[in-house]
Amino acid sequence: MKKEFIPYEQALALKELGFDEKCISVYLTSTKNFYPIYRPYTNNEQTDEILRPLYQQAFRWFREKYNLDKVIYPTLGSEGNYYINIFQNYNSDNSLYWNCSYETLEEAELECLKKLIEIVKTK
Repeated sequence: MKKEFIPYEQALALKELGFDEKCISVYLTSTKNFYPIYRPYTNNEQTDEILRPLYQQAFRWFREKYNLDKVIYPTLGSEGNYYINIFQNYNSDNSLYWNCSYETLEEAELECLKKLIEIVKTK
């Protein structure tokens, strides 16, 4: 289950971008450790904690708030490479980023999340 949640550094970056959705886990800022919570709450409730969203929550937030969507898919005909395509306004003709150098799906998801954060920060 641990790999379903985004890492601390990206959770902190999302908080700085205004992510404030209800989550079921948080990181402690003092130790960067995480723990589950038994009632979802937002970043406004605790100052020493950072929300720890699932990857799917983070990707949905980028889609709903910034109209940024992504597709991650394996390279056809070869094993161990994944493509990332990030586009805006649900228009695959408007690609903002494309790369295919990731060996695992988990690596591709993390790199995609980092790129989405970078795109929003530079807007």
